Amino acid sequence: MAEAPIAFVCAMPRELKPLTKRLGLRRSELGGSRARVGSLDGRPVVAVVTGMGTRCAAAGMRRLLDTVTPSHVLVVGIAGAVEDSTPIGALVVPDRVIDHASGREHRHHLMGPGEGHGTLWTTDVITPVSELPALRAGGVVALDMETAAIAAACEERRVPWTVFRAISDRATDGSVDDEVFHLSRQDGTPSPRAVFRYLLRHPRRIPGLVRMGRDAALAADRAGDAAIAAVRATF
Repeated sequence: MAEAPIAFVCAMPRELKPLTKRLGLRRSELGGSRARVGSLDGRPVVAVVTGMGTRCAAAGMRRLLDTVTPSHVLVVGIAGAVEDSTPIGALVVPDRVIDHASGREHRHHLMGPGEGHGTLWTTDVITPVSELPALRAGGVVALDMETAAIAAACEERRVPWTVFRAISDRATDGSVDDEVFHLSRQDGTPSPRAVFRYLLRHPRRIPGLVRMGRDAALAADRAGDAAIAAVRATF
């Protein structure tokens, strides 16, 4: 019987890019969807991109789990900080994940050295700055849009999961508003038409977008490296 693969799950292609590069993953197909396959220190690996938001994440996980049963799922990607002082690129390994819509709580299987810290808040909506103090008081350290949905799918199939995210922006600075959010399609790729229209309206924001892209790339690198290191330390 073939060894069950480790599955890396990302919301956007740019989050998968560091894993593809470091592990030399190659293009493949799983359950009719695009995927990457390869190995990590001799263990089989599959990697998929679900798309952005809880609905895409849940659907992507169902497709994956209907095709293979991973030995472990690692959610890898970027997140937004809720504190001004949180450095860009800081690793987020939470103690728990909460689904904003349902209030459901999920706890992952920690991998590698160290312990989990704080709460990762999964939400499909842009969180107003006015709501951040209450989230911080409740122990929330970062925001994302997919982890709770992926966790629910894994727990339903009794597949262990772990999340590694890194900070790419801060919810406190208002850099990611609804208009900026919609510069990307749901599959996580940029929408050239939306970007063009945005830059025509807001030419002075070009340096900020460049910085956001650079920060997101740094965060994706940090999260990918942490996930790979954790697998090597665990298996």
